[in-house]
Amino acid sequence: MKNEQSLRRSMLTGKILTYLFLIAGSIVMIFPFVWMILTSLKTLAESMQVPPTIFPAKVVLENFTYAITSLPFVNLYINTILLIFFRVLCAVVFSSMAGYAFAKLNFRFKNLLFSLILIQMMMPSQIFTIPQYQMLAKFSLTNSIFALVFPGLVSAFGTFFLRQSYMGIPDEIGEAAYLDGCNQWQTFTRVMAPLTGTSVAALTVFTAVFAYADLMWPLVVNTDITMMTLSSGLATLKGQFTTNYPVLMAGSLLAMIPMLILYLIFQKQFVEGISMTGGK
Repeated sequence: MKNEQSLRRSMLTGKILTYLFLIAGSIVMIFPFVWMILTSLKTLAESMQVPPTIFPAKVVLENFTYAITSLPFVNLYINTILLIFFRVLCAVVFSSMAGYAFAKLNFRFKNLLFSLILIQMMMPSQIFTIPQYQMLAKFSLTNSIFALVFPGLVSAFGTFFLRQSYMGIPDEIGEAAYLDGCNQWQTFTRVMAPLTGTSVAALTVFTAVFAYADLMWPLVVNTDITMMTLSSGLATLKGQFTTNYPVLMAGSLLAMIPMLILYLIFQKQFVEGISMTGGK
């Protein structure tokens, strides 16, 4: 009896410590978001007060009005949505075809080409900024939607991710499709690709998040404020010497709306995608 009671106490203590640790971690994770909301409701003087105040003395909703009038949010929303849409489309289509080829087809220099993809994944994306900008500038394609999408036409991460998914599909399925009269393209489009629906959904979510968070490239390639994205447009609210933090936080809240909607719609695929990338 004593051993059972001590075992139950130790298990209860372990659960309590686990829940306390998770609660503390949740507070640490959500605190910046709560602080952003509270700062967006403060005055400029109150936001820079030392020591800082947590809750605003008076709710200032004019910060949202000033943020909306300072930036062309309609253009920023449209540019961001088009950026996400076309980057997701290119990533899904091209990465799916490339992933299938590397996983199921045999061709010359296959391992060498896939090694180049892995090398590209290891390199920081900033080293490609100057060559990509020079290519677009030479053809006068800067300050355009195509300029925003250009770095995402081919996704090394998407190719690797979907290759791993196709490698998990037994070869016997493709052989059975071949015996039924399917050519290689029909085997890919009608048999293999539908089996990777969960992986494609996960890639869609990850690509959308990466595109939404991209700041450096939109700032470099599009200098016209009406052709910027939400992230690059918000960066213009930061002054050279002083910054109106309440307005900046209000604009940040407005810019979070697309990602919040995307997460609420695809939260299941987002969680599954994280577990899949960890399992691969």
